[in-house]
Amino acid sequence: MIREHVNVFRKLLITVDLLVITLGFFVSFWLRGSFDGLYPLDNYLWLLPLSLVIWGVVLYSFGMYKSFRMKSTAELLFIVFKSTIFSLLIFGSVSYLFKFEHVSRLLILFKFLFAAIFLGIEKVILVKFFKYVRKKGFNYRNVLIVGTGKRAKHFYNLIKNHSEWGLRVLGFVDEDASKKGEVIEGSSVIGSFDDIPDILHTNVIDEVVFVVPRSWLVKIEKIIHFCEIEGVKVNVAVDFFELQFARSKQTDLHGFPLLSFESAPDRIWQLLLKRIFDVVISLSALIILSPVFLVVSIMIKLTSPGPVFFRQKRVGLNGRIFTLYKFRTMQADAESKLEGLMSKNEMQGPVFKIENDPRLTSIGKFLRKFSIDEFPQFWNVLEGDMSIVGPRPPIPGEVKKYDSWQRRRLSMRPGLTCLWQASGRNKIVDFDKWVEMDLAYIDEWSLGLDVKLFLKTIPVVLFGVGAK
Repeated sequence: MIREHVNVFRKLLITVDLLVITLGFFVSFWLRGSFDGLYPLDNYLWLLPLSLVIWGVVLYSFGMYKSFRMKSTAELLFIVFKSTIFSLLIFGSVSYLFKFEHVSRLLILFKFLFAAIFLGIEKVILVKFFKYVRKKGFNYRNVLIVGTGKRAKHFYNLIKNHSEWGLRVLGFVDEDASKKGEVIEGSSVIGSFDDIPDILHTNVIDEVVFVVPRSWLVKIEKIIHFCEIEGVKVNVAVDFFELQFARSKQTDLHGFPLLSFESAPDRIWQLLLKRIFDVVISLSALIILSPVFLVVSIMIKLTSPGPVFFRQKRVGLNGRIFTLYKFRTMQADAESKLEGLMSKNEMQGPVFKIENDPRLTSIGKFLRKFSIDEFPQFWNVLEGDMSIVGPRPPIPGEVKKYDSWQRRRLSMRPGLTCLWQASGRNKIVDFDKWVEMDLAYIDEWSLGLDVKLFLKTIPVVLFGVGAK
C-alpha cells in the first residue's frame, strides 16, 4: 500500500536531483568559459556521468531520500552541505589517482558550487510545496480500519507516527455495534459491519484496511466483496479471498504484512505518466483554445441573459465532490425546470438526457453538438479533479440511485472522454450498458488505451456524432 508509493517518490526525487546537478554542470561550464577560453564542451562531458554517480551515492548515503517529507528545511540543507563537501573530496581523490589532465580547477569548483546552490533551492521549494498541499488538505488518502483489536491499534499507531505516508484514518469499524462511539488510541469507532455501506457512501474513503483475527475471515468476506463491487481498494492483514475481478498483491506497511485487492488500475508509473499526459494536453488546450473561449463567451452573452460558465457539483474519484465547469448552453433557470421534463427522459437509468431539450439557448445546441461546451473542463483536468480519459463524472443525486456494482465506476478519476463518448455518445441509451463500458475501461486500462480513445474521440466531436 505504501511501499510502492515511497519507492516511486524516492526515484522521482533522485531523478530531479540528478537533473538539477546536470543543470549545474552546464551553467558552470558556461560561466567558466566566459572568463577565458576553454576546450570544447565535448572534452568535458565525460565528467558529467562521473559527477552524477558520486553525487547520487553520497546523497543517498546521507539519507536524503529516507523519510524526505519528515525532514525540516535545515536538515535537508545540511545534507546538501555535507554531500557537497564529501562529493568534492571524492572527486578530488579520483582526479588525483587517475591524474585527470586539462581539467580546469575553477570549472570543478563552479560545478560543485552551482550543484549545491541549485539542490538547496530545489529542497526549499519542495518543502514549501509539501507544506502547502498538506495545509490545503491535499495529498492524503482516507483510510477506514475494520477491527479494534491489538493488531488494529498497532496498525493505527503506525499511521499516526508516520505522517509522511499521507494517510488519514477516518475511524474504526467493529463487528460489535455496542462499541460505536468508543475512542481507541485517539480515534473513534464510527460503526459496525452493517454501517459500512453508509460509511462508504457518505464519506470519502480511499482504502479499507481489515486488521481482524482469523476467526473473522468468514464474517468479513461479504464486506470485502461489497468493497470490490464498489471499486474501493481493500487491504487485508489476514488471508487471501477468491475475488471475481480484483487483482491481489502482497505488500507491507513498515513490516506490517498486507494483502491488497485492487479493482482499479494500480500501476503507479503508468498512472504518473497518465497525469503528465493530462497536464500537458489540458495546458496546451487552454492556451491554444483561448481565442475560442473569448468568441464563445461573447456569443453566449449576446444570445441569452446569464453567466458565461455553468458550474455544477459532480462526483469524482472515490466520491470526491468537485465543481465542474462548462460553457452555459441552457437558460439560466434550467435547473428549476428539470423536474417538469423528467417524464421525457430518453435514458434508462439514473441519468437524464433528451433530444431537443427546450431549455437550450439558440447557440446551446451548436455548442453541445461539437462538445465546445466541454472545453472549460480542461481546467478541471489541469486542477486534477478530472483526467482526459475516464468515466464521465456523475451528479451526486445520480450516484445516490446507483446499485453497488455501478459505484465501481467512481474508482477511477473521471474524464473528458470515455468509451461511451468515443462510441457515439448518446446513441447508447441504456445506463447499465454505459456503466459496463466504463468498467471494461477500468479493467482493461493502459496508457495505450487512453491514447486510442483520445484519438478516436476527435472525429466523433468534430462531426458531432451522437450529440443531443
